[in-house]
Amino acid sequence: MSFFIDNWMLLLVALSSGAMLMWPALASGGGGGAAGVTPAEVVQLMNREKAVVVDIGGADEFAAGHVVGAKHLPLGELEAKLTGAVKNKATPVVLVCASGMRSKRAVAIAKKLGYENARSLNGGMGAWRSANLPVEK
Repeated sequence: MSFFIDNWMLLLVALSSGAMLMWPALASGGGGGAAGVTPAEVVQLMNREKAVVVDIGGADEFAAGHVVGAKHLPLGELEAKLTGAVKNKATPVVLVCASGMRSKRAVAIAKKLGYENARSLNGGMGAWRSANLPVEK
C-alpha cells in the first residue's frame, strides 16, 4: 500500500496516458470504425453484400473520377434523393467524397433517413486511388 501512496503521481500519469490512448477507440464506437471503411472493405462490401456506392462530391469531382458503378448524389441533394436512389434501407451504403470529411456528415444524414448500414470511405477518393483501385470517368 505504501508503494501506491509514495508513487501516486506516477500512477496518475500512467492512468491518464492509458485513457488518452483508449479515447479514439471509445469515441469512434468501439474502435472498429463503425461509420468508416477502408477501400479494401468497400470492395468486399460491394462483392459480398452488393453495397451501393454513392459519391456525394460535386459534379466536377464526380467527372474527374469516381468508384466504378457509383451513383452521384451531391451532398446538398442527399437527403431528398437517397431514398429514390437506394430503395432497400437494409442495403449497405458507402458514401464517398474527395477526402472522406463530407462523407462522414453524409453518413449521419443517411442514418437519419433509416440507412443503418451507411458507412464512409475513410480517406475518400484519395485513399481509393492510393490503393490502386479502378476509377471510372
